[in-house]
Amino acid sequence: MEEKPKIITSSRSRRVDGQKQFSFSADQIRSGSLSEYRQQAWASYSRIGIPSVTDEAWRRTDLRSFPAEIFNIPSHGAHQDLPEVPPNLLLPLVADQHGGQIVLFPGGSSIDLDENIANQGVVFTDLLTAEQQHPELLQKMAGKTVNPEEGKFASLAASLSQNGIVLYVPKGVHVEAPLHSVLWGPGSDLAHLSHILVLVEEGASVTYVHESASPNDMQGNSMHAGLVEIQVMQGANLRFVELQSWGKHVWNFSHERVRVEKDANLDWIFGAVGSRLTKNFSELDLVGQGAVGRMSGFYFTDGNQHLDHDTQQNHFAPNTTSDLLFKGALKGKSRSVWQGMIYVAPGAQKTDGYQANRNLVLSEHARADSIPGLEILADDVRCTHGATVGKLEQEPLFYLKSRGIAQQDAERLVVEGFFDPIMQRIPFEGVRERFLQAILDKMGT
Repeated sequence: MEEKPKIITSSRSRRVDGQKQFSFSADQIRSGSLSEYRQQAWASYSRIGIPSVTDEAWRRTDLRSFPAEIFNIPSHGAHQDLPEVPPNLLLPLVADQHGGQIVLFPGGSSIDLDENIANQGVVFTDLLTAEQQHPELLQKMAGKTVNPEEGKFASLAASLSQNGIVLYVPKGVHVEAPLHSVLWGPGSDLAHLSHILVLVEEGASVTYVHESASPNDMQGNSMHAGLVEIQVMQGANLRFVELQSWGKHVWNFSHERVRVEKDANLDWIFGAVGSRLTKNFSELDLVGQGAVGRMSGFYFTDGNQHLDHDTQQNHFAPNTTSDLLFKGALKGKSRSVWQGMIYVAPGAQKTDGYQANRNLVLSEHARADSIPGLEILADDVRCTHGATVGKLEQEPLFYLKSRGIAQQDAERLVVEGFFDPIMQRIPFEGVRERFLQAILDKMGT
């Protein structure tokens, strides 16, 4: 199949003379099995500038106050002098255990994988271990879905990532228990650079939950730049859940893309409640006939938070289906941006694409920008989109208060009802409880 044409949401930007720059250097590139890939990514990093509002994909997200020059990569063992991972982040998602759990922290990691799963040939480990023990596997995964040239932060993460996850599920293997990873990023003036690589082979299936989190440090700044590269091969099934609860001092940037092959199925669920500023590129590539992808997003902002999600549903083959639903609530002076695009390639007949973004504005000074889009180059398709921005409806609030429910509790119930369609898509009670707790925290109850 031919490569896709130029996509509208490209985030690449040129270097601008006098523009603030990071303090990273080429001697920080790690040697090993990905050395050539990292060197090529560094060349892109050196050429591409930090994006500005003159770049189309960044016109609603301003980085002029971004303190690029202060960030440093954590040294080995840096976590020993920083706050530990809260126990609640490590709780099992189902019953009383995980199939496997990896914790990434500044300058280190811990790895646990059920022996029965490992004996089936499943690889679930951190990036450093994978470079040492599975170099041939990484050659099939790194750079296969996300091109480091897509932007400054993509090339930064590709060239200098110190932490990461590698998940490989062999052909025909069905992993029943969910796998779980946590990227824990305490401290200030630190650059947490991550790279997640997933390959689910033909006919295999797995559920994987990844969380990114840190404590709040209102006096400092930290940064996360990450890549997520996923391949779901023919007839395979992946359920991928991402939860983001970075502290409100974290500048968060990520480029994520999933490639779904013939008759494969992806269920991709996002949750975002943290960070000072987030710019996330999430792309779904349906490249094989009969491929199905569902994207479900939840976000809740308050204070001065700014969350910008840029989604792309690309139909490159006939008889493919995509379904996107993002829902968000906003308080304080926060702002959300969602811009989405359904692209249907020439010849991708019988495409069924849907996208919707719903926003609930809970305070006078909050703002939600919602920009759906379609680019259709085939003539036998069904593609629809929609977006809404509104306030709390007074009628259900009045009804609840007339039954003796206090104003604050009534508002919480209405907000919970607003998010319920997303909650119903979440497969685990433990994950739903974390989302619901986030709602309670944001509502101040």
